[in-house]
Amino acid sequence: MTLTEETVQATPHSRGRPGVFARVASFSHRRRWLALLLWLAVMIGVWTSAVMAGNDYREDFSLPGTESQAAADLLAASGAARAGDTMEIVLHAKGGLRDPAVRQRVETMLADVAEQPHVAQVRSLYADAAAIAPDGTIGYATVMLNMPAKDMEKEDAKRVYDVTQEAAGDGLQVELGGGPARLLGQSSGGAAEGAGLLAALVILVFMFGTVIAAGLPIITAVFAVGSTLGIIILASHLFTIAAYTPYVMMLVGLGVGIDYALLIFARYRAELVKGASPERATVDALDAAGRSVFFAGCTVILALLGLVALGLGSLKGMALSVALTVLVTMAASLTLLPALLGIFGARFARQFTARAAKREAKGRAPEGTLWRKLAAAVQRRPLTAMLVAVVALGALCLPAFTMRLGFADAGSDNPDSTSRQAYDLLSDGFGPGFNGPLIVVVDDTTGGNAAEAAEAASSVLAGTPGVQAVSPAMPTKNPGVATMITFPESSPQDQDTSALVAHLRDDVLPGVSELTGASYLVGGSTAAAEDYSAKVSDRMPLFMAIVVGLSIILLMAVFRSVLIPLKAALLNLLSIGAALGAITLVFQEGWFGIEPGPIEAYLPVMIFAVVFGLSMDYEIFLVSRIHEEWVHTKDHALAVRQGLGHTGSVISAAGAIMIVVFGAFMLSPERLLQQTGFGMAVAIFVDAVIIRCLIVPAAMQLMGRRAWWMPEPLARLLPKVELEKH
Repeated sequence: MTLTEETVQATPHSRGRPGVFARVASFSHRRRWLALLLWLAVMIGVWTSAVMAGNDYREDFSLPGTESQAAADLLAASGAARAGDTMEIVLHAKGGLRDPAVRQRVETMLADVAEQPHVAQVRSLYADAAAIAPDGTIGYATVMLNMPAKDMEKEDAKRVYDVTQEAAGDGLQVELGGGPARLLGQSSGGAAEGAGLLAALVILVFMFGTVIAAGLPIITAVFAVGSTLGIIILASHLFTIAAYTPYVMMLVGLGVGIDYALLIFARYRAELVKGASPERATVDALDAAGRSVFFAGCTVILALLGLVALGLGSLKGMALSVALTVLVTMAASLTLLPALLGIFGARFARQFTARAAKREAKGRAPEGTLWRKLAAAVQRRPLTAMLVAVVALGALCLPAFTMRLGFADAGSDNPDSTSRQAYDLLSDGFGPGFNGPLIVVVDDTTGGNAAEAAEAASSVLAGTPGVQAVSPAMPTKNPGVATMITFPESSPQDQDTSALVAHLRDDVLPGVSELTGASYLVGGSTAAAEDYSAKVSDRMPLFMAIVVGLSIILLMAVFRSVLIPLKAALLNLLSIGAALGAITLVFQEGWFGIEPGPIEAYLPVMIFAVVFGLSMDYEIFLVSRIHEEWVHTKDHALAVRQGLGHTGSVISAAGAIMIVVFGAFMLSPERLLQQTGFGMAVAIFVDAVIIRCLIVPAAMQLMGRRAWWMPEPLARLLPKVELEKH
């Protein structure tokens, strides 16, 4: 008997002995209230502890083996390290800052600022002639803090800002610059997450036709992300976890949590429509889709753990935190969701079977017909479909090769923020390079006279193209160590500044060193950003090799194939390249009115890790269903059509949810989150729509039966993993 789409749809696939996921689902379904209470107890207990302990987020900016880190370590050893940081009060008076009336207002304001919390000292612009621009209309006062700027609370920065504004008006503009001032432009958060969840709920309601059914994937995701967030707050006291980590956790956790629960729930609905009881439908759904969720989650975790190989302290804590989020989300999908299905199972059985009966009574085509037709159309011209899609995505990848890495400073802040206003005023008054000076550290510990070595270098630096000014040498407690502040002509984010740092290190200062015998190190935040970008670029190949290689091995074990894992890896790289190209066009080139600037230095590796794992999710979901149909029918072309027919709508809905959850983070005031959300949304769109619905069916058609080929020696070497029971 020849199997057709209709007979395959009507024929239930036989299943053998239930696997571990089926047994877990059965237990959670029968002990539904116990499972729910355990999850509630975990979340309440974790959050109670987290609220009592508070967070201790901090960042690790160390870059072992780099010149900027060597400069910082030398200054610290020489007693030049400061306990606190600084803010700048930037003033602009059209009539001149030296006007007696203006000066009186300014000095009164500075005296009030000196009384504010965490202010150690205020250095007036009138005490330093260099603090007032040559035209006399722009100047700055330096506020020295008694703590690191990153530890200052937003409320304390707001107090300082409010005091400065008391002097503003009547031709005097007063703005606040520096790290703490940038806090004033940040919102308390919540809008992005709320908008993403609301949009996800709308999509789920449209898909399932009931609010309760639509709410279950969201409830599962919220339980998982909420519990993990509490754990990370507690872990911040033991490990170095950056303050931005919770936002990235929520971004990935909500997307993945809704995604996994949706894929299981969609399979559960299909089993109910076939006539299975609620418990049987739950067990069968977890026995099939649960396996896919487990291995898909493992690929995401594997990709995230690959970030540890980069050896960058600021990324390790984030990578481990997000990996834990995915792990807990996966556990919630496999244990909490079956319990919720047990609570509402009888209602779902009535609703879904009634909707299916109405659909059949109206003579509508079976669900998935549109996707089967799409697969059939692609199969008629597979090479054409694949070439058109690959060329289009390849073109979008091209801008990624011009990506310039760095760190966004106040020059990328909202034009209306006080930090941006201060940045622009300082650029207008003192030159663009004033906002990103280079610190040249002179090390003449053998000769013992760093001042002379600094003087020799100062004249050379001042005559170097691209250098606007060089400050006099500043001694440290160690007579063999001194510093010079070098101001570039270009802004910190300008490519010319990057070229200047390389020129000073490679050409200018080595020549001076030969004459004086002293060593010269270029440090400071601008140079550190260059070192960070270079370190990421140097270690990126190793990171990619680890993630891609291990993922290929995992997929080989899962699908018993050589070509499918290789195809998956290449297509995932294509979607990541397209995402990075889109980020470059929007955030670096300033498309759509976005303030142009460099791409955050650690964004490419973070995007790569997360998106590579998520792309493997869709690969596993689609190809596992194709493989299930292939084992059942032994008709490769039919298996591809059936696989896409069963999963096309689910993958599209899951992709749409991920896109709105990620895209909602464009509402965040944080540039890092904007870039991350946008990049992931583009990558998921490319992966779920173009790759999974066009390129994969075309590639599978072209590979034919060879798609499931694996050499016998390799097959014996790899463990056998089944994603579905037959």
